[in-house]
Amino acid sequence: MKRQYSWPNNHWNWPIQINHKHGIRCGSMIWVGGQVDLNEKGEVQNAGDLSTQTKNSMAYFGRVLDDFKCQFSDLVVLLCFYVNDGSIDEFEFLQQVADCLPKDCQTTITAISVPYLAYDGMMVEIEGYAMRRPTGEGTTRTHARLNGETRLPEPFVEGIRSDKMIFVSGQYPIDDTARVICQGDIVGQTNAVASRISKVLSELGSSFDDIVKINRWYAGGSGIGDFEAASLAFANCFKEPGPAATGIPVPRHADAEVLIKIAAVAMQGEDGGYLPRTHSWPDSLWDWHVHLPYKHGLKCDGMIFLGGQVSLDKLGGAVYPDDLTAQTHQAMQHIGTILKDLGADYDNVCKVLTVYKGDCGAEDLHKNLPIRSSYFSEVGPASTGVPLPVLAYDSMVVEIDIYAMVGTANFD
Repeated sequence: MKRQYSWPNNHWNWPIQINHKHGIRCGSMIWVGGQVDLNEKGEVQNAGDLSTQTKNSMAYFGRVLDDFKCQFSDLVVLLCFYVNDGSIDEFEFLQQVADCLPKDCQTTITAISVPYLAYDGMMVEIEGYAMRRPTGEGTTRTHARLNGETRLPEPFVEGIRSDKMIFVSGQYPIDDTARVICQGDIVGQTNAVASRISKVLSELGSSFDDIVKINRWYAGGSGIGDFEAASLAFANCFKEPGPAATGIPVPRHADAEVLIKIAAVAMQGEDGGYLPRTHSWPDSLWDWHVHLPYKHGLKCDGMIFLGGQVSLDKLGGAVYPDDLTAQTHQAMQHIGTILKDLGADYDNVCKVLTVYKGDCGAEDLHKNLPIRSSYFSEVGPASTGVPLPVLAYDSMVVEIDIYAMVGTANFD
C-alpha cells in the first residue's frame, strides 16, 4: 500500500537522532504523531504556558495535515495529554483545543491529565488521526453527540463514523446531567462508561461486537488491586475472541471523582454488515494474571490493532524488572511476533504510542525512544511518548501501543 510521510519545513524536532516522522498517510488514513511546542533544536518553547503551547501544538498539527492536502475538518480523533495537578478545569482545556479548530470541524477527543511530560516545561502533547479518500474526496460521516450528557464543548462529539471506521471519544462516568456518578466505585463507573459507549455505538448503527480496539485510562497505581476489578468488569462486554486492548493507570483524572475513561475504535461494513477479523495470540507471548477475552493483535480489512505490548511472563510477572532498556526491546520484539502472525512487519506500522515509567526530563525518554525507533526502517512511523509515575503491573516500566496497515483494495 502506498505511503506518504510528513516532515514540514521548519517543524519542531527531537533533540536526538531518530527515524520517526510527524505524519503518515496510508490509503484513507492520516496518522499524526504527538505534536508539541518544541523548536527545530528540540528545545521547549513557552515553558509552563499550557494555553500558548496548546495553540502552537495545534498549529504544528495543522501543518502536518496540510502536507497531505488535508485539513482539520478531516479529523476523526484527537488524543491530548496535558499537565494538570487538579487545578485546571478540563472543559476549559478542551475549549482551548476547540478554539484552534474551524467551526465545521467535528471530531472525537480524549483528554488525559498527567503529572508531567517528557521535557521540563512541556505542558501538552496532542496526537490524532484524520481520514480523506486518496481520490481527494471526503469520507462519508455521521456523528453522535449525547446532548445533555456530555462534558465536551463543541465542536467535539462522542462518536464519529467515517466510512467503515468508527471512533468513540473517551467516555466519562456521568449521568444525563453530566454529573459524575458512582463516586469512589471504579467498577460502577466502568459499567456506566460501558453503557455510554454502547449508546454512542448504537447512535452510529454499531455495537460492542464491532469494537476492534479499546484504551482504558484508569485512576490508580501499580499492581493488580487497581487493575483487576475494573478490567474484569469491562471485559464482560465482549465475547471471545475479543478486541485488542490497552490499560494505563494515571495518578488522577482532572476531576478527582472520575476514576476511569475508556475510548474505543470499531469497524463495520459501510452496508452495516459485520467485518470478519483475524486474531493473534502467539504462544510465546505474555498473559495477564487473570483471564481476559482480549487478544494481542487483531486484523480487520487491512487495519491492524495491537494491544499494549509489555515485558511480562504468562502469569503477569515482570520480565527484566524495572529495566527500561531491556523491557523496551522485549516489547518491540513481541510487536514483531504479533505483526508477523498477522501477515505484516515493522514497516507496516503507522502509529506508535508509548507510555513509560519515568520522571519529567529527557533522560528516561532518551533511554527508550532510540530503541523503539531502531526497529523501523529509515522512514519510520508517527510516534507519541508519555512518561508516567507507574504502570499497571509492579516493576513493569514500558507499554507500547501500535496501529498498522497492510494492503487492501478497500483502503487504497
